[in-house]
Amino acid sequence: MAKLAKYRECVQNLLTGYANEDVALDEVEVQLIFDEKRDHYQWMNVGWEGLKRVYRCIIHFDIKDEKIWLQQNLTDQNPAEELVAMGVPREDIVLGLQRAYKRQYTDYGVAEIGKIN
Repeated sequence: MAKLAKYRECVQNLLTGYANEDVALDEVEVQLIFDEKRDHYQWMNVGWEGLKRVYRCIIHFDIKDEKIWLQQNLTDQNPAEELVAMGVPREDIVLGLQRAYKRQYTDYGVAEIGKIN
């Protein structure tokens, strides 16, 4: 349980730091969505840029089977490496934004959805 609490704290701190640096326009809201019950964590931009609707998930993490899954990253940041710097073991970070067969070639975990690894 302590591991899960630590991972939640790391993900939330990371997303909060990123979102605080987001320079959104007047009509674009920066949203942080932290669902600790289901372990989904997102940084979103929602609103309008002129006549264009903005609804984009900038970064999305899930915590599944005691691993942190990076599902989306539309930044030039490297959140996986920042999690490692926070003390999260590489094997507990899964690049969910990569196809399962490619994960073995990364420096991170190789778990598949629905499987404990």
